[in-house]
Amino acid sequence: MATNQQSLVRQWHMLRMVPRAPARISVRELYERLRAADFHVTERTVQRDLRELSNVFPVVVDERDKPFGWSWLRDASSFDLPGLTVPEALTLTLVEQHLRHHLPPITVKALRPHFRSAARTLSTVDDSAPSRAWLDKVRSVPPQQPLLPPRMDEECQRSVYLALMEDRQLKLHYRKRDAGEPTVYDSVHPLAVVLRGGLVYLVCMFDRYEDVRTIALHRIQQAEVLYESARKKAGFDVDSYIASGQFGVIAGDPINVRAVFTRAAGEHLFETPLSADQVLTGDADGRLHLSATVPNTRSLVWWLLGFGDGVVVQEPAELRDELAGVAKRMAAAYA
Repeated sequence: MATNQQSLVRQWHMLRMVPRAPARISVRELYERLRAADFHVTERTVQRDLRELSNVFPVVVDERDKPFGWSWLRDASSFDLPGLTVPEALTLTLVEQHLRHHLPPITVKALRPHFRSAARTLSTVDDSAPSRAWLDKVRSVPPQQPLLPPRMDEECQRSVYLALMEDRQLKLHYRKRDAGEPTVYDSVHPLAVVLRGGLVYLVCMFDRYEDVRTIALHRIQQAEVLYESARKKAGFDVDSYIASGQFGVIAGDPINVRAVFTRAAGEHLFETPLSADQVLTGDADGRLHLSATVPNTRSLVWWLLGFGDGVVVQEPAELRDELAGVAKRMAAAYA
């Protein structure tokens, strides 16, 4: 980055750090704050910058006692600099990367100027600066085989999020999997939005029914926000709904799973338990015996199958028989 551009950005941030009188800040304090924001300067440079800035802005130094303190004049006109510190820019960049689908589209739209400012701020910082380099040092990796997210109509997403935020009903044209034509739902009552992997789901109720359903946003082909207020589900709590196993494709009441793992397959459960009541003990042969109460979901079946011969389910019998049947069919398919 050019030297004059570095100086401009540094002085920009300095002006934002100087308080209005009677509060004040010393050269040493400014130096430390600038260093924390990844500006590599000396105290002499800070002092020189302040002298130059005081010729243009109503920034003054109080020399009555040491250390001398700098401040904006108490009666100076309000002055705002639309700039971001490097930590602020880093935070906004991570928000844009990871939380876009967690926020209402109207909020994302309002934040776009800040996202652009964040990108500009980070572009003015040397790549070797710790805050700038952080973006190249942190990644989020899915625990399963990653899949490309489906295409989602942005206008439909905006309508759904708006209806959810304002508690209004929706009219949806929804294409079910393998269906040739979309199904029209004239009255949909949104309750929550849940992200699972690369998919976004709408938790809702249809028409006058009380049962809670889940639909995938990428299958919505048209969405219209209605003026009518949406109904609320008495006692509904999205966290409890998720904990019940709904997004694992619920298959029945919770079950107590008893299984034997090889140590290589199961020792991660010491650090990341399967449930709050999990019991995991080792035996003389190095195997791990698991007991845990979990939702009876298809995700549980897929999770257990992922360990291959690293786990043997003992109970319940229905789950053991299902896994044994899958194993036999796989063996026949590979024979």
